[in-house]
Amino acid sequence: MVRYIQAPPAAHSSAPSPIRATGRSLNWGVVSTGSIVEKVVADLQSLEDANVIAVSSRSEERARAFADEHDIEWAYGSYEAMFAEPEIEAVYIGTPHGQHFEIAMAALRAGKNVVCEKSLTINAAEARALVAEAEDRDLFLMEAVWSRFTPAFARAMEILESGELGEPSWVQADLGFLAPYDPTWRLYDPEAGGGALLDMGVYPLTWAIGAMGFPTSVQASSDLNDDGVDIQTAITLGYSGVRHAQLMVSLTSSPTKEARVACTGGWLGTNAPLHNPTKLFIHPVNGPARTEVFEPVGGNYTYEFREATRCIQEGLNESPTMPWEHSVNTMAIFDGIRHQLGIRYPNDAYVK
Repeated sequence: MVRYIQAPPAAHSSAPSPIRATGRSLNWGVVSTGSIVEKVVADLQSLEDANVIAVSSRSEERARAFADEHDIEWAYGSYEAMFAEPEIEAVYIGTPHGQHFEIAMAALRAGKNVVCEKSLTINAAEARALVAEAEDRDLFLMEAVWSRFTPAFARAMEILESGELGEPSWVQADLGFLAPYDPTWRLYDPEAGGGALLDMGVYPLTWAIGAMGFPTSVQASSDLNDDGVDIQTAITLGYSGVRHAQLMVSLTSSPTKEARVACTGGWLGTNAPLHNPTKLFIHPVNGPARTEVFEPVGGNYTYEFREATRCIQEGLNESPTMPWEHSVNTMAIFDGIRHQLGIRYPNDAYVK
């Protein structure tokens, strides 16, 4: 099997702990004090060569409270003010999707290296614009699809690449949870890029891309609420030969949250959740089944920040594990799905 997603150095079984320094220390700023950042910031701070020295929020009071809670020195009431600080070399953006393009572009124009939460942008046009800006300014830009960087995912790709299970022919993956409707919540807000597709779709898609690459055809069906936000979306990906993927994301149910790759000589599966599994189940046709177990480091966001830090230290503009082309292609897939389903967001009207 072709290796479609390259494992980062820190994910190899023989690698030292991702907490260990790989070079000079970097000064980081964090944009947002929301729930995602709350989960992630401790893992970034755990790196021996990462100094989280600043946080910004739309409210300086919230930023100060977050900074005090997480032992961060500087707090700002706007990302513009934080980006003006010359000591900050890299920023992590954890705002809702609809704000990613504007904030990431401002960070790049301020000379900062950028790690931005998935989805990188609302659409492919925005993603291409960010890539062009990063390239022009010789800065690092990476979409934080954290599951790509973990040892469990790297090991799954290694098993598939080895040929032990034959050739992949079918991927099935689902992710979702029961999310009570609240029009002010980012998941249901069109301005924020709400909906199941942009919030969760990248994770099942990552397993399909990892096993079989990018598809040649995409078909989707969805249920939209009165705000035009998808609350459940089913995706079928087509490939050359006898290969398909069936993906489901939902805000209306609690599915298995697992991934399975069926091959000509057996199958490989995960436990839940598929974006951060602790177990791989390997079932070869001509051999005994086995389970491989993985211990997380912190919340397991550590691996994506180790890779971003390593890349910046080595002067790379993009990560081989999460290359710009993959982020742009992923947004193009989501654009096509939203076109089929009639989902439009305010960001689709223009590219700033």
